[in-house]
Amino acid sequence: MTVSAVVVSHGHAEDLAALLPLLAEQVDELIVVENVAGSPSDVPEGARVLTNERQRGLAANANRGIAEARGELVVVANPDTRPRPGAVATLAEFARAHPRCGIAAPQLVYPDGRWQPSRRRFPTVGATFVRRTPLRTLFPPLERQRAHYLMDERPTEPAETEWLLGAFLLLRRAMMAELGGFDAAFRLYGEDVDLCYRAAKAGWERWYVPAAVVEHAWSRASDRRFLGRRTLWHWRSIARFVRKHPERLRAL
Repeated sequence: MTVSAVVVSHGHAEDLAALLPLLAEQVDELIVVENVAGSPSDVPEGARVLTNERQRGLAANANRGIAEARGELVVVANPDTRPRPGAVATLAEFARAHPRCGIAAPQLVYPDGRWQPSRRRFPTVGATFVRRTPLRTLFPPLERQRAHYLMDERPTEPAETEWLLGAFLLLRRAMMAELGGFDAAFRLYGEDVDLCYRAAKAGWERWYVPAAVVEHAWSRASDRRFLGRRTLWHWRSIARFVRKHPERLRAL
């Protein structure tokens, strides 16, 4: 069962220079989707670069890379991630042993080695409102929404979960084909929640595999300002998720 990797670049030459060699030695095929022309400064031998004629959202770019990939398993990785040795092999071995595992995700850690809360519960209306408004200054999400972020659960063995942060995911091609891939209408934010939710409804398992470790420079850019492009994109994603899955409105 071959493994491909897809990295979407929005002008991250420095990050790509650090990430791509690490990925290249762990996968059978490496694809870079260049959303901003000229962003990859250098790519490992054998890697393919797909250049867009116009800029697209993250979900659409990921779908393009997956469609071009040959692997039965496909890693979709953010440029700001760094897989430690054996991370992809660990995820792939787990997926091969669990045929209904549609999504496998590693343990994410900050560059300094601190644990990162990447394993989460599906969002609720009230908690989402707090996270995306000035209320978060009064009720810091990572402190006051411990159940959502599963802050008190740090499994050392593989654990099923509701959704996983999309910074570094191993996806089963059969599942992606069945679901139609990521929803390309999500420009940025929410595409990982939506994919995991649709996977759950279709009976595909989502697993957190902590033996696979990936460093992630999680910037939480959308939390820094209450008004801005990223805030708008986030609210648009929330609105789309609710339109698609109105039953989540009952999850207060």
